[in-house]
Amino acid sequence: MAIPDATGTRNGIGIGIAIAPGPGADPSARAPYARIKAFLKDGLAAGRWPPDALMPSESELVAQFGVSRMTVTRALRELQGEGLVTRVQGLGTYAAHLAPVSSTITIRDLHEEITARGHRHHATVHLARAEPCTDALAPRIGVAVGAPVFHTLIVHHENDVPLQCEDRYVNPACAPEYLHTDFTRITPTHYLLQVAPLWEAQYAIESGNATAQEARLLGIGARDPCLIIVRRTVNRDVPITLVRLVHPGSRYRLEGQFSP
Repeated sequence: MAIPDATGTRNGIGIGIAIAPGPGADPSARAPYARIKAFLKDGLAAGRWPPDALMPSESELVAQFGVSRMTVTRALRELQGEGLVTRVQGLGTYAAHLAPVSSTITIRDLHEEITARGHRHHATVHLARAEPCTDALAPRIGVAVGAPVFHTLIVHHENDVPLQCEDRYVNPACAPEYLHTDFTRITPTHYLLQVAPLWEAQYAIESGNATAQEARLLGIGARDPCLIIVRRTVNRDVPITLVRLVHPGSRYRLEGQFSP
């Protein structure tokens, strides 16, 4: 993986904007996490929790909605990603100070994106090993030069068509069991969000060409245009992961939503 100079990366397998059901949608038809998210967003919009106010705890939301803690965590994580709440480990969730305008990109699991379209996802792991950290990688991943860093190279398929080449480095201190995980059953994004919740993410998005290896793994030509995303995530100033996500331009589209 060539580490670009541009700042960037959000971990996970796909990056997209989460779009909630329209105003006329039946709330009961929403997924459980979406109902919790809508409840909290409505409360924030109505001023029920002013900036810096402590919001309902995970345990309270589990009891109120009759769902698992994982479901509540997903709702809170997405609200945090949208800048609506602040989560402090050991203390709880607080209403955030909102800027007049915001634009958000949400880290999403590519497996979830694909299955939501009614398609089949599977992953092929081409590399999973510990490597000595290089001079270029060290300051971005928070690992000393020469110390072990985890490296995986995975291609994700949608209905057997290669959709994304994921070249990822992981800080072993944040996910010591990373290399023992079966990434044909769970995506690195899903796993890392469970074991190393992020506090900050930086990303860079550009069009460009795949490397020779990436083109071969994706089954495209060396000069075919690609959407390339480089993302870096951090937990309390400790880098978690740096990932390069390469998508054939003809097979992938990045969508979003903006509102003043």
